[in-house]
Amino acid sequence: MPTADELLSPGSIRSLASILQETSPGTSSWQTAAESARTLASLGLSDRARRVGEALLADAGHDYRRLSRVVRAALPREDLTGWMVWPVTEAVATAATASGTGQDLDDGLTLMAALTPRLTSEFALRTFLNADLERTLAAARTWTASPEEAVRRLASEGTRPKLPWARQVPALNHNPALSIPILDALYPDNSAFVRRSVANHLNDISRLDAGLAGRTAARWAENPEDTTPALIRHAMRTLVKQGDPNALRLVGFHGGRDDLTVVGPLPEETDIPFGGALIFTVRITNISGRPVTLSPSTTSSIT
Repeated sequence: MPTADELLSPGSIRSLASILQETSPGTSSWQTAAESARTLASLGLSDRARRVGEALLADAGHDYRRLSRVVRAALPREDLTGWMVWPVTEAVATAATASGTGQDLDDGLTLMAALTPRLTSEFALRTFLNADLERTLAAARTWTASPEEAVRRLASEGTRPKLPWARQVPALNHNPALSIPILDALYPDNSAFVRRSVANHLNDISRLDAGLAGRTAARWAENPEDTTPALIRHAMRTLVKQGDPNALRLVGFHGGRDDLTVVGPLPEETDIPFGGALIFTVRITNISGRPVTLSPSTTSSIT
């Protein structure tokens, strides 16, 4: 696992400042951003992104329109890529939502979509969600039809209730159904990159509202693509571990007390030393008169 210093290094921040300076001569010096590279040593990755984002805002005079012009001017640069993009998205999100105008907020969302293929805008999107949930979700729904897989993924990943490393969005935690239309549009996506995000998103929802997650997966199972069963298995993983009956049925565990009898586990030893192994047996008998699948990945079944 790369370290924060490897991903968002002082050198990458100085490079970012140089890119912005070269593409916007005379607009701002970007010196504060360059100097912020010296203050990152004790910070983790997300804190680094926010620290540099604050420096970019200072260099832009906290003026969204000035900042957006500079960022758009830099977009043709192929070296504006990788983890240096995260602080840029943070600065854009903060400035766009603080400006107080719907026009700037909408423009900032458009810029999020333009930046996301360079790394991802998923973390900064949380600022928009907390500032104007309805407007941001409406934009995300339009992104589900984008020809860019990174933009379609942003629609799902950026609105995940429990996105790792990201700010919480209380409204999505309280009402996870709000993002279901996005997932409905994306579960049959032809990109595995997008589908994995959808599965992770629905798994997040399952930790908040198991019934909603199960009903959503069941709807998809009624109108599946070839890729849908695998997506549902990944999305239901938390509920399967919890033994949720609906989730177990969705991933192929159709057996029950009417199908099987289970004897065990029967341990070979009851005195286990520290560091020892617990060895046990289980006897499973199929009493249904028909094959019963024990696991979605099992190629044979009990008869």
